[in-house]
Amino acid sequence: MAGRRTEPGERVLTRVELNRATLARQLLLRRESLSVPRAVERLCALQAQYSPAPYIGLWSRLTEFRRDALTRALARRQVVKASLFRVTLHLVSARDYPAFAAVVVAPRRAKMASRAPKIDLDVFEERLRSEETWTIPRVRELVWPTIEAASKGWMDAWSSTRALFPLVHVPPSGTWRFHGEAQLTHAQRWLGGGLEPDGAAERLVRSYLAAYGPASQADLLKFGGLQVRDVKEGLEALELVRFRDEAGRTLLDLPRRPLPPAETRPPARFLTKWDSAIIPYADRSRIVAPEYQPEIIKKNGDFLQTVLVDGFVAGTWEVKRAQDKATLLIRPFDALPRKWRDELRDEGERLVRFVEDDATSFTVRFARS
Repeated sequence: MAGRRTEPGERVLTRVELNRATLARQLLLRRESLSVPRAVERLCALQAQYSPAPYIGLWSRLTEFRRDALTRALARRQVVKASLFRVTLHLVSARDYPAFAAVVVAPRRAKMASRAPKIDLDVFEERLRSEETWTIPRVRELVWPTIEAASKGWMDAWSSTRALFPLVHVPPSGTWRFHGEAQLTHAQRWLGGGLEPDGAAERLVRSYLAAYGPASQADLLKFGGLQVRDVKEGLEALELVRFRDEAGRTLLDLPRRPLPPAETRPPARFLTKWDSAIIPYADRSRIVAPEYQPEIIKKNGDFLQTVLVDGFVAGTWEVKRAQDKATLLIRPFDALPRKWRDELRDEGERLVRFVEDDATSFTVRFARS
C-alpha cells in the first residue's frame, strides 16, 4: 500500500508504513551483524534502569549476540551507562555521550544559574572530578542540601540534579542482573574528555531520527525530556525531509532513510522492558494500539516486556524460574493465528535459553487470551 500524497513533495505515511519504518530503524525486521558499540549507536540510546533490558534488547536485534559482548563493551568504555534523557538511566555509545550529555546538562545548568545565581556548580563539579568514584548517597550529601535550600521548591526532586553533572556508572553497574550499589565517576575521568557542546544538538537530532524516524518534533522532545530551544539549533542545521501521518502531524526524517512498504512481513519479536522501539514517541500508536497501551504502560512508569506480531504489540511475556526449570509465559491480548504462535514459540525457545542459560529444562507456554 503506497502512502497517500497530498501536496507535491508531501507524502502521508500510513500507520503500517510508520510501523515498518520503525522496525527497520530498530533492527527488528531482521537481525544484523554489528558490534555492540555500533549497534548502540544505531539505536541512539537504550533505557537501562532494569539491567537485563539492554541485553535482551540487543539479543532481539543482533545475530549471535552474547551477553559478554555488552559486558565487555562497558568494561572497555565503548558504551556507558548514565542518567541522560528524561533523567533516566540509558546506555549510549562512548562516542555519543559527550554530545548527548551536553544537550541534557546545559539547560538544567542554565536554569540553575538563573534561579540560584549564588550557587557555583563548577565548585561541585571539580570536587566530583577530584575523586575516582562516588556513590549516589555521597553525591546527594555533597550537592543536594545547598541546591535544595537555594531552589526554594522549584527543583523539588533529587533526581533532577543528577543531570547537572556528567556522571557515568562504573561497571559492574549496567551489567547483566547487577543490583548492587552503583559507583559513579565523572565522565572526564572515565572517557578522557569533557562534554562536547559544539554541534551537540545536531548530533542528537541526527541520531534520534536515524533510530526512530520519521518522527514528529513532539516525539523528539518526549524522548529527550527536552524543550524546543534545546534542539532548535540541531533541527535548523540538518537537511530534513518532511512527511505527514494520517492525523496530519508533520513528521521529520533524514534524507534517504529506509521506508519499507506496508506489505513488508516482519518476524515475531520479543521486546524488553522500556524497549527503544516503543518508548521514544509521544504518539506510540505506530507500534502499540491505543487500546492496548494501558496493558503495557503502568501508572508507575513501567513498560512491560512485550511481543510483536505482524509488527505490533500483541501481548506480554515473562520468564519464570523454578529450580532448574525455566518457563517463558506469553500472554496474548487476543487469540493468535497458528503461524504466529508457532513463530513466537520458536523465537521464545531461543529467548528463554538466553535469559536462563544455566537452567536444564526450557518451556514456552501461552496463557489463555
